[in-house]
Amino acid sequence: MHEHEHEHEHEHILEDGTKIRHSHTHTQTKAVLNRMARLIGHLESTKRMIEDGRDCSEVLIQLSAVDAAIKAVGRIILKDHIEHCIVDAVKTGDTAEIEKLNKAIEQFIR
Repeated sequence: MHEHEHEHEHEHILEDGTKIRHSHTHTQTKAVLNRMARLIGHLESTKRMIEDGRDCSEVLIQLSAVDAAIKAVGRIILKDHIEHCIVDAVKTGDTAEIEKLNKAIEQFIR
């Protein structure tokens, strides 16, 4: 496994009892972790702004930037999941995985 990939091997049992074992490969894991590190740093610096009594307008602008960065990371994860895991789930008839994605999308787009 390359350092930029993340595999999660598991087994599915289809309605007819067929067992399917496969893994999902996420190609964007390294990019997501890099963005998360920057995001955490940005949030920490925004917290310091509040502690230092910086202007509320400046703090709100930074919080808006953090919020946008969180949404961007979520979109990368969602796209990666659809391109790899969901394509695999459709091929194997894994309706449970597709249902999990639907629930996650409902939460994500609120």
